[in-house]
Amino acid sequence: MKGTLTITLALGASLAAGVACFSDRTAGPPSNSLAACRVPITVIDSMHYIIAIRDFIYRPDSLAVPQGATVSWVNCEDVGQEPHTATSDTTGVFDSSLLSSGGRYSHRFTNTGVIPYYCTEHTYMTGKIVVQ
Repeated sequence: MKGTLTITLALGASLAAGVACFSDRTAGPPSNSLAACRVPITVIDSMHYIIAIRDFIYRPDSLAVPQGATVSWVNCEDVGQEPHTATSDTTGVFDSSLLSSGGRYSHRFTNTGVIPYYCTEHTYMTGKIVVQ
């Protein structure tokens, strides 16, 4: 009985900590870009999403969002690494310019469709946003 009570209390404490952590993450986009790199989530809330740039990859490299949603790209590379961009394949849709470590760029997607993008400095880095 004592072992069962200990396990129950431990599970309850873990669940409470997880709920507290989850509710902090859904409060909105982090104000500190590097803080977004420590949060292993893509969805902040139903209208705010984060794509981390880490190890020369967009994480995730494909993301479906509702029309009107804002996507933020955050360069999570270590300080001193080469900068990256998030640039739409179609000129003029969006272009982050160079993002150094900790740099952040956000874009609100008002039209539906599939928008492929890439890094102008590392053209093998590609991704897409699917706006529904």
